[in-house]
Amino acid sequence: MIELQKVDKIFDGLQVLHNLSFTVPKGKILCILGPSGCGKTTILRILAGLLPVDRGRVIQKEPIVSSYVFQEPRLLPWKTLRENIDFVISSSSKIIEEKIQFYLEKTGLYEYKDYYPHQLSGGMRQRTSLVRAFVYEHELLLMDEPFQSLDIKTRDTLLHQTYLLWKETQNTIVFVTHHIEEALLLGDEILILSGKPTELKANLPITIPREERNRQDSIFQALYQEIVGHLS
Repeated sequence: MIELQKVDKIFDGLQVLHNLSFTVPKGKILCILGPSGCGKTTILRILAGLLPVDRGRVIQKEPIVSSYVFQEPRLLPWKTLRENIDFVISSSSKIIEEKIQFYLEKTGLYEYKDYYPHQLSGGMRQRTSLVRAFVYEHELLLMDEPFQSLDIKTRDTLLHQTYLLWKETQNTIVFVTHHIEEALLLGDEILILSGKPTELKANLPITIPREERNRQDSIFQALYQEIVGHLS
């Protein structure tokens, strides 16, 4: 879908990315895992076409429409939950209305559709931004540590709901995180990055079916320890 070949990125003389190469597989969930400040958000901005590279190539066969989930919900406080979702839609139709209702019901938000952001919990606000990103017609969904400020129970719920929504669309997701468990629970493939200047340390495919992924499972724990070793 998109390929980065030997990409470098430099900001004010500081090399952030060095010789970075990987492919974003179409229709899969690619997780990017690395220490804080290693340039993960920079990679998302490059994939979105918002940031040029200084060396190397970004290869895509055709223009790609992308959607984005940020670290914070970025909801408009004067609009209701439903209005915040409608805000990104250029036109309305019965199909779109049914799609929105389906996503709201799938994520448990339908009964709160007329609430304003200040009336929602942090998890519900981030769930709203997740639905908004999926409703927007896209081929590539970029998720920038969207659950980092949430407690583990809420985070697990939103990871599962992300998977359920992805199953409906089968669009491509690039999910950035510094939580190993998030990457192992959600990803088809995990890219493990070094600190700056950031290089690719490992590319780890996850073959355990998602329904069978469990923190207590011996294979899950072995993969966790393998990733810890790469990050050390």
